[in-house]
Amino acid sequence: MKTKKMIPALLLSLVGLSQLTYASGLIDVEAKYVNTNYAQTKYPIVMAHGFALGFSRIGTEHFGLDQFYQITPDLARNGARVFVAQMSPVESTVVRGEQLLQQVETALAITGKDKVNLIGHSHGGPTVRYVEAIAPKKVASLTAVAGSIKGSPLGDTFVNSKVLNSVAKLVIGDILAPAISIMEGNPSLSVNYEQSMYDLSVKGSLEFNQTFPSAAIPKDCNSNGSSQTANGVYHYSWIGSSKVTNVLDILDTAIVVLGTAIMPNERNHDGLVPICSAKYGKVIRDNYNLNHFDEVNQILGLKGFFAPDPVSIFRQHANRLKIQGL
Repeated sequence: MKTKKMIPALLLSLVGLSQLTYASGLIDVEAKYVNTNYAQTKYPIVMAHGFALGFSRIGTEHFGLDQFYQITPDLARNGARVFVAQMSPVESTVVRGEQLLQQVETALAITGKDKVNLIGHSHGGPTVRYVEAIAPKKVASLTAVAGSIKGSPLGDTFVNSKVLNSVAKLVIGDILAPAISIMEGNPSLSVNYEQSMYDLSVKGSLEFNQTFPSAAIPKDCNSNGSSQTANGVYHYSWIGSSKVTNVLDILDTAIVVLGTAIMPNERNHDGLVPICSAKYGKVIRDNYNLNHFDEVNQILGLKGFFAPDPVSIFRQHANRLKIQGL
């Protein structure tokens, strides 16, 4: 136990030696120049990252790595008012949702608008769903990018395996999550490995969806959810269907290969999230030649040679929201 407690402290001291400064909380993405108004939505866009390797920005604006790599600057250059939320990388959906809701309110205060367009990747999908459930009047649209809306068998496998769960808790909960929070400049972000993994499981996701039901969630893999629900909120989703897309992307490849190996009975997925689980509202597409990390243009933009450009996909979606009057 003493060793585990020393890890975050050691990481914090190492980061302190670098003498870099970090901005914690909501990131307001500003462009030095605006090319067009192609992505200029009526309401601001707020991006929500996913689990474990999810972050807002590691480092600083001029010397760092954004989770939505090259995507948010491109949106800003094309007229969008875009923010990136900072949430605990390893926490329950409800806690992450509350963290996101606070930052949504900040974005509304900054822009003077009364609604936002929420876009969530991976665990960010259920996270943005929570905000809509609690404060629907503050949401114009909700987009889930490979969102784990109905969970992933990966979560169930880890929850049900004492060995895998113990290893994952050490690596993800005790080392990775604190390290990311420190590199984001906010070491106070809470960590709850057990609840986050449960919430990402099929069983945990079912419980969440029963607590916060939505007509945008399809009844099964062959049906569609409502594109606009009774509360007036529009819903969209998309996901890739590829696994290994670029062998040069070592971290990306290693994770999706591991994910594929752990859920052998699930054929249609992006390496971590099943396609069926990600379908939500109006499905833009469910077979992009992208894996789970390619969908947000990670790592560092490496993807398949003939794969679509994730930056363009997000830009086109912003234009879709604009045309819809959102």
